[in-house]
Amino acid sequence: MLSVESNKIWGFLMAKSINDSRQNHLLYLTDYNTHDKPWDAHRCQSDDVGQIYAGVLEFERYAQRMAECSGVLRFGWQTAPDTGESRLRLREAHFCRVRHCPVCQWRRTLMWQARFYQAMPRLAAEHPKARWIFLTLTVKNCQISELRDTLKHMNASWQRLKDRKEFKPVSGWIRSTEVTRGKDGTAHPHFHALLMVPPSWFTRHYIKQARWVELWRECLRADYAPNVDVRAVKAKKNQDEADALRAAVAETLKYSTKPADMTSDSAWFLELTRQTHKMRFLASGGTLKDVLKLGDETNEDLILADGAPAAVDEPHLLGFNWHDSERRYKRAPNADKTL
Repeated sequence: MLSVESNKIWGFLMAKSINDSRQNHLLYLTDYNTHDKPWDAHRCQSDDVGQIYAGVLEFERYAQRMAECSGVLRFGWQTAPDTGESRLRLREAHFCRVRHCPVCQWRRTLMWQARFYQAMPRLAAEHPKARWIFLTLTVKNCQISELRDTLKHMNASWQRLKDRKEFKPVSGWIRSTEVTRGKDGTAHPHFHALLMVPPSWFTRHYIKQARWVELWRECLRADYAPNVDVRAVKAKKNQDEADALRAAVAETLKYSTKPADMTSDSAWFLELTRQTHKMRFLASGGTLKDVLKLGDETNEDLILADGAPAAVDEPHLLGFNWHDSERRYKRAPNADKTL
């Protein structure tokens, strides 16, 4: 008759054997977790963008860095304490951090979102009555060769807007820049801004949409009425206020340029790269100035971009390699690692 300790050992070995057998039939990362489909999608986009860079001597260095980006991923099993569900969490990877790399752009937006979400309890405690406004400011489309000058003009116009008396009640803000490609090949730069405001914003400080258009036109010193979209961040049906704010944060801190726009016209994209070199596309101020920790970005930050804690259930990490021919991440036992 087996002892209690022997039974435990036997049970562990049987469970491990069953798990190993099951994993032998799991070939791809998405076989382990369907939620990891974005890895395949973004890495495919990165290959496509890298190919554009590779064809131009000026950008070969970017192409080389992107070719080595996220080629090997190592995940550890982690059990969620609230649900008991086990899933893989990224623990090791190398990122190129090229500005327009779709993989790094995706991880970067997740990192910024996670930082804001982590700050939400503190913001709620310090500003319990705060309300939120989502603001989009546009300008006329410009030629891609004029993008840099247009962005500089928009940044100066934003500074003028902040100095207007109507903006004074805003206690904190985050502003991102997005550039999309027009059907005619022009560039469409615009700002997305999330504003923290007091309750009085909706009474004595209320600004109508028409006034926003006038304010932005004046700050742009433009001879046309620019498009402006402004809306209060409100919870929808079956949604609480925190979820509504998270959705607004995700919309504000999304990609700076859609990967589809990068690959639809290679000449346009290469000029976009030149025009936006070393330009900042994200800014913050007031009580939200340090929430995103702008300028603080390491490879480790991009690994933990989803905000998951570092601890895993076991020290054995599962490796997955990117396969160009299949355009998928495939299980690679030879890339496994024990911490």
